[in-house]
Amino acid sequence: MATLVEPSFDENILRALCETDCGVPLLMDRIKQSMVSCREAAAFLKRRAGVEDEYGRAMQKLARQAANEYATSEAKAGSFVNAWQSSMRTHEVMADNRIKFAARLNEMSDELSNLAKEVEKSRKATKDLANRYERSLQEAETNLEKAKSRFDITAEELERLLLQKEGEPFKDSAMQGRSPVNGKRVIGKAVAKGGMLLKGKNPQNLQRQEEEIRARMSTASDGYRKCVNDAQTVRQEYFNFQLPRILRAFKECVDEIDLGTQYHLARYAFLCESIVHSDATIISPPDENSPGLKATMESIDNRTDFKTYMQAYIYAHGGTNTRGPRRTGPPDEGFLPPIPPMHHPGSSPGPSHAPIPDKGRPTFGVSLGDQMSRDDVDVPPIVTKCCEAIEKYGLDTQGVYRIGGTHSKVLKLKERLDRDLDSVNLDADEWSSDISNVTSVLKLWLRELPDPLFTSSQHADFLEAARNENERARHIRLHERVNALPDPNYSTLKYLMGHLHKIVQHEAQNSMSVQNLAIVFGPTLFGQGQPGINGQLNGMADASLQNKAVETILEHYTDIFVDEGEES
Repeated sequence: MATLVEPSFDENILRALCETDCGVPLLMDRIKQSMVSCREAAAFLKRRAGVEDEYGRAMQKLARQAANEYATSEAKAGSFVNAWQSSMRTHEVMADNRIKFAARLNEMSDELSNLAKEVEKSRKATKDLANRYERSLQEAETNLEKAKSRFDITAEELERLLLQKEGEPFKDSAMQGRSPVNGKRVIGKAVAKGGMLLKGKNPQNLQRQEEEIRARMSTASDGYRKCVNDAQTVRQEYFNFQLPRILRAFKECVDEIDLGTQYHLARYAFLCESIVHSDATIISPPDENSPGLKATMESIDNRTDFKTYMQAYIYAHGGTNTRGPRRTGPPDEGFLPPIPPMHHPGSSPGPSHAPIPDKGRPTFGVSLGDQMSRDDVDVPPIVTKCCEAIEKYGLDTQGVYRIGGTHSKVLKLKERLDRDLDSVNLDADEWSSDISNVTSVLKLWLRELPDPLFTSSQHADFLEAARNENERARHIRLHERVNALPDPNYSTLKYLMGHLHKIVQHEAQNSMSVQNLAIVFGPTLFGQGQPGINGQLNGMADASLQNKAVETILEHYTDIFVDEGEES
């Protein structure tokens, strides 16, 4: 039979809830808390969307207004106007992105609100079902008590009759002491219903009354037995079947709203990163053929603009100045000769460094096995080269690996390493002065591997091992997964983890804990677009498991990679 919940449903939690007497109110209160959290998140996203939309439209209006006003003003022309109009178009694109971002936030806010409504609807339906079953059980218990009361009253009447028949005196106190029903005395009812017993002692009347009472007692006994069986049946059905079903439905409501809220918050974080990254790529595009905002402003050529303006001005005014002193003398003399163009040594445009020849040994985008067999090494040379430079200049750098380098310099270093790795000197001031460029190149090399370091084939196995809640079990399972890696991947991972272990030892200076490094290297070592446990492409749902796997491996680096002989 197909299950109605996802495979990750915790059956142990359900059993624990079934064993408690407060399972239903516990889950109902938890659903209320989760719904408040969901609505708070939806309200925040709605307000943030308003802020972003207002900001985007204001910037859009400002950029268009500034461009139009400049076009109708008497401001400078030439390269300046081109740069100015281009920068205003850049601001318009950024504004459009902010407006789209606000629309996405509004959609997420509406989805969270709808989620809260759906969960509230499910909660009410389940609550009504629970109340209905509880009322059925209470009615069965009430019917049982009434049947027991009828049986006790009939038994009292029969006992009174038998005492009358035997001629023994009847003592109210003794009879009352033996006949409590629900904490109340029933002798009054027995006397009221059996008052005829006190009238006459004819044996025939007594015999007839005894037969009638015994018949009523048999009927009351059968009714009492039936109520007992009915109550027991309802009780067993409620506690063995209906209560687990109700608790499961409530727990599914809790999981649905909690996971939905977490998903949208993670999606919000992703969108925040995306909008910042989008602004960065608009301001500084990775494509060298598309100049960024800085390059656009630097393209302003004031000297050429002035010369063009001077020539146009002289042409428009005929070379005369009616408001200043006039030149005198022969027309062919007295004018300054044209200013010859000035040439400074070394001022010609061109790269500051001669291009490095390509030696045909690329390292980016090449599989580990091909690189290591080609270079006959245990660890790719680019890894050792970058790690040694980072350990030499960056162990005490604040936020090492977390803070990225300059995009243009990272691409420049990547190109040089790909052309001739041995000729690149990372001790040069160009690279050692800002080690974040080297860390970014190393992460870029890991991301561009055709098969991630943790391999596509073992991706799901690593995530499944990381899912273990028990720390010891998670360590053992991940150790097994690491040992199952191909030799090139294992040796590279061992060297990289040893390097990161040294980074962690300087946490007091660089503020990079095991958790921070795991967040940085989780997606990098697992690769993007890998199928997750559910067979779909991994995303935010697998990010926490990826980080947990890297964190556990790094925490137990010595146990996993370092032999006793190496450690000594």
